[in-house]
This record gives sequence, C-alpha cells and structure tokens, in this order.
Amino acid sequence: MNEQLIETGKRAKAAAGTVGNLSTEDKNRGLRAAAAALVNKAQFILDENAKDVLAARNKVSKAMLDRLSLDEKRIESIAEGLRQVADLEDPIDSLMETITRPNGLVIEKRRVPLGVIAIIYESRPNVTADSFALCFKSGNAVILRGGSDAIHSNVAIAKVIREALRIAGLPEDALQVLEDTTHETANELMKLNGYVDLLIPRGGAGLIKAVVKNSTVPTIETGVGNCHIYVDEPADIDMAVKIIDNAKTQRMGVCNAAESLVIHSGIIEKALPEIFKDLHEKGITVRGDERAKSIVDECEAATEEDFATEYLGPYISVKTVDSLDEAIAHINRFTTHHSEAIITKDDNNSKRFLREIDAAAVYVNASTRFTDGFEFGFGAEIGISTQKFHARGPMGLEALTSYKYEIKGTGQVRG
Repeated sequence: MNEQLIETGKRAKAAAGTVGNLSTEDKNRGLRAAAAALVNKAQFILDENAKDVLAARNKVSKAMLDRLSLDEKRIESIAEGLRQVADLEDPIDSLMETITRPNGLVIEKRRVPLGVIAIIYESRPNVTADSFALCFKSGNAVILRGGSDAIHSNVAIAKVIREALRIAGLPEDALQVLEDTTHETANELMKLNGYVDLLIPRGGAGLIKAVVKNSTVPTIETGVGNCHIYVDEPADIDMAVKIIDNAKTQRMGVCNAAESLVIHSGIIEKALPEIFKDLHEKGITVRGDERAKSIVDECEAATEEDFATEYLGPYISVKTVDSLDEAIAHINRFTTHHSEAIITKDDNNSKRFLREIDAAAVYVNASTRFTDGFEFGFGAEIGISTQKFHARGPMGLEALTSYKYEIKGTGQVRG
C-alpha cells in the first residue's frame, strides 16, 4: 500500500474527528471564507484551468471540454454553491426519532457524520468545491481523486479552500486532493479500509463500473444517465418540443440530459416532425426505429445499442410504442435508474408512469435536467445515486450522514 496515501488517510481521519464536532457557526464560517477566497483568487484558478483546457483541446468532445472549462461566471456560481450550503440547515445531531420504552428508557435517534468520504471523479473542477462544501457541512472530511485532465484546476481550487480554512483556524485537512492521478493510486484508494468510510465515483460508466467492481470500501453507484422522455398520445406537442429541446440541448455532456425518446404511435405523425425539426436545427442527430424513419426519412436508423446508450453528445434515439404499457416496459428495460419523464395530459397515465418507472427521479411534464442538487434546493450535490440503498437521487447533506441511538436510563437493567 502507498505510504503517502496511508498518510493522507490518517490526516483525513484526524480532520474528520475535528470537523464532526465543529459547531454549525464554525462550519458556516469556513464555507463562507472558502467562497470569498474562490472569488478573490479567481484569476489564479482560471490560469491553472487554462492549462487543463489547452491540454484537452482537440482530444475530447466539445461537451467534455465544456465540463472542464471555467470562467469567472462559473467560479462565482461555485462560490454561490458554498454560500447556499452554509445557509442550509445543519443535519448533524438533529433528532430523527424518540422512543420511550415501558421500562422508562428513552431512545433518541440522531444524525451523525459518516467520517471520511473519498470521491473519484472526472473532468469536473466544480466537483472539488461542491464535494468539500457538502462534506464539511455534514461534518465529514473528504479525499478527492480527480482525473489527470483537470488536475491543475482541482489542485488550484483545493489550495484556495485549504488556505481559507487555515486562516479561519479550521482544519485544512478536511479537504485533500490526490495529485497522483494514476490508476494504481485510484485502485489503492478503493481499498483504503480503516481510513475511508464511503467511496463515491462520479463520472462515466467505465469509472463507475470499475469502482463498484474493485472497491472494498462501501460504495455508492452514481451518475450514468440514459434518460428517457416519453411523449404520450394525449400530449401537448408544443410542450413536448420545448421540454425535449431543453433536456437534450441545454448541456449535452451531463448525466441528466435526455438521450432517448419514446413516442406513442397515435401522436408520432404529428409530434416527430416538429421534434426532429427543432433538434436538427440544434445539430442533434436523431436515430429512429423503422416507424420513426417512415415518418421522418432524415432520421438515421437506430439499433438496440442506441436505445441503451448514454451519448453525452449530439445524438438521441427514438422508439415508437403502441401503448403506455409498452413505453413503461421499454424504459424499464433500458433505464439506468437516473431520470425519466412523461409528457401527457392524462392524469391516470402520469400516475401510472410515476408509480411503475424504476428510477431515482421521475417527471411529469418537465425536463430531466432538473435532477440536480442545486435545483432540488440542496445547495449542491455530492453525486446522483442510481441505487436504492442508503441514498437515492441527488445526494445532499442528509445523504452524507448516518445515525446513532442515544439511550438514556435511570438505572434500568435487563431481566
């Protein structure tokens, strides 16, 4: 095991003990100090980010380059995320439940920090600050291992935050970034039992699969988003065009972007030409099944692989169905359990869709792009869980806590 990584784990464990006992006021003070420092040191961060962008140019897609790039507006947005987390209610030590037993024992269930959280992520410098904010407010320390393509940006953001914590008299080791971005270090982090209490991967399907397969540390599966929008027979076509445009084109390289359309055969002749025209004007390639192609010949032919693909780019698939049952079956077959939506005027159909679709977030007449911690009012998110244990959907402060039972007696013994 890498001795330097073990030392990082020891420092994180020690910091977690301190952060877990900080007052709400001290945690909020640290978050606001970090937010101010990010804005004040924006030029330093932008200079470092420029190194990453330059190295990535012509090597990654336009969407991935967008995820990597920072500007003053995005840095201000990152800082605002920290301020919003500071404004959120502190979950630590909150009383979840009280049970009074017949023998007089009083059992209180209270929220506590998890301890040390490790995050492995790709090409998203904002994750560095967001992860720190949520972990710090929930009383945890965090170890971050970003990708090599964003290393200058991640280290710069962490340096600014750590300095702000130190000046504020708070534990700077609450945030640590691994500068070694090799796969060997990532694999060792996955096995840092005794120091790391939870590991969260944020990135593409390959990264998440590798972490889930190889980690011996408890892991939350996050992020892969083959998100569907189903246009029901009784749908408002203008609404459908607007929602699909937003869900697909606002930002294509994110996990809550729409990748797959499902359209009822009773409306496809009217709806698909309008949807295709709008998407085509935005540079999106539409890949449809045989019935979709018979209506819009300019569609490319879709394969089974298309229906299962998270494109993260300018493509979208179209599947034609003859019923709500068929739509639900198709979506549940290809879903990654992230976000799915129905566009309909039928309340009964929307209720069935909400009840029967197996995903973390299920929408009626709204864009899948809202599956986001900021949009849900969490201030930021540590990731979007697509599993069912412990946490599901956008993970805010409460998802980064556990609980313990505090039992108060007056001398009771068990007979």
